[in-house]
Amino acid sequence: MTQGESRSPGRRTVLGAAVLGTAALGAGGTAAKANERNSGHGSSYKDLPHPTVIGHRGASGYRPEHTLGSYQLALDLGAHVVEQDLVPTKDGHLVCRHENDITGTTDVAAHPEFASRRTTKSIDGVTLTGWFTEDFTLAELKTLRAKERIPANRQENTLYDGRWAIPTFEEVLRWAEKEGHRRGRPVWLHVETKHPTYFRGLGLGLEERLAGLLRRYGRDRRNSPVFLQSFEPSSMQRMAELVSSPRVVLLSAAGTRPWDFVEAGDPRTVADLVKPEGLKWIASYAQGIGPTLDLIIPKDASGRLTTPTTLVRDAHAKGLILHPYTMRNENTFLPADFRRGTDPNAYGDAFGAFKVYFETGIDGIFTDNPDTGLLAAADFRS
Repeated sequence: MTQGESRSPGRRTVLGAAVLGTAALGAGGTAAKANERNSGHGSSYKDLPHPTVIGHRGASGYRPEHTLGSYQLALDLGAHVVEQDLVPTKDGHLVCRHENDITGTTDVAAHPEFASRRTTKSIDGVTLTGWFTEDFTLAELKTLRAKERIPANRQENTLYDGRWAIPTFEEVLRWAEKEGHRRGRPVWLHVETKHPTYFRGLGLGLEERLAGLLRRYGRDRRNSPVFLQSFEPSSMQRMAELVSSPRVVLLSAAGTRPWDFVEAGDPRTVADLVKPEGLKWIASYAQGIGPTLDLIIPKDASGRLTTPTTLVRDAHAKGLILHPYTMRNENTFLPADFRRGTDPNAYGDAFGAFKVYFETGIDGIFTDNPDTGLLAAADFRS
């Protein structure tokens, strides 16, 4: 699956190019001439730049994910939207972690006082052994430090291990408010409820807690600068009853079933939801979908891209926007067509991959490398 031996640009090259590219736009006056949709920050999600670049867990290609350092860097690089994933603590606070299993994203294993908290659980049908946020109070979690989740792929990110604590979502809302005032424009967030059925069964329902925070910080309205998202459609249906903020249903592989469907005995799969009738149902309570990129362009057995599906066209026909996930710069995460050299952790032709996905008509994309995505989006619009 190796394609060529040419060296790909390093992360400093891409980061520097993003800064220079932004400066060049300002110097040339291009940004000043852009229409409101592409200027970036109107009063509706429809006014965001197209395609929208979403910092996946912040700028997780360069900093440990779901830390204030990762969120800040994503914003500083120019990401149009910054993502958070939410899980609860034992005492009901919402914190930002991709999973409630914090074994791989914190230094909890190095804390002997928490050794007895290591346990085995079944989360959405998957058996996991480790440490879980719902077994810790917020005060206890705050004694831990975040670390890089995939150090084998992102060795440079380990430089920042231990630098940041686990942020609460309220801390992120305050950060976004402060940064919005400083920049003179709202900071857009993309907020996911993780394992909502599982947590509701523990008496730690996510939706009501999230809605309360959104109301407190004025992000509960139809034109608020926030997207809400979940892999469980019922979570977005519940959020639709609590707040008016824009909602997105995340969609995994075609043959999978959302866990709330499993629990409710609903036989539909993602393959059913991406059909016109399924999309019509989603559009009755949500404004968009967040499909895996393979639902946009499937791959063959060798990992190469094939022919795009009709999902973009079909979703747009139902009035839904599409924010697929996830683009990353490293060879190991790219379609085989765009891998360069033999090092799986070296950067491949990410710009080429972005271009192909943008050409399908998607409205935005999640990426671990917002600077790369922004340059690719600028190239696509030029």
